[in-house]
Amino acid sequence: MITLNILNMKNFLQTVNECDGSVDLLFPDGAKADMRIPGIQEELLQQHRENKNYLQLSLSVTNPKDYMRIVSYYAGDC
Repeated sequence: MITLNILNMKNFLQTVNECDGSVDLLFPDGAKADMRIPGIQEELLQQHRENKNYLQLSLSVTNPKDYMRIVSYYAGDC
């Protein structure tokens, strides 16, 4: 599990869409949602806008290469 503070949601979602394995959004109640589902992405974009271009997300990333891809994106976006 990794928790990120997302400032550029559009580019973050593009990075997620480039991943080979699953990238799941984790909810406080323990539920998971696939980050690649367009409806989930639209909801996140809306929440991001409503929260003044900031959103904290907890993710589960199964593929180590995908994990590094997301961390590398995040390190360059901060």
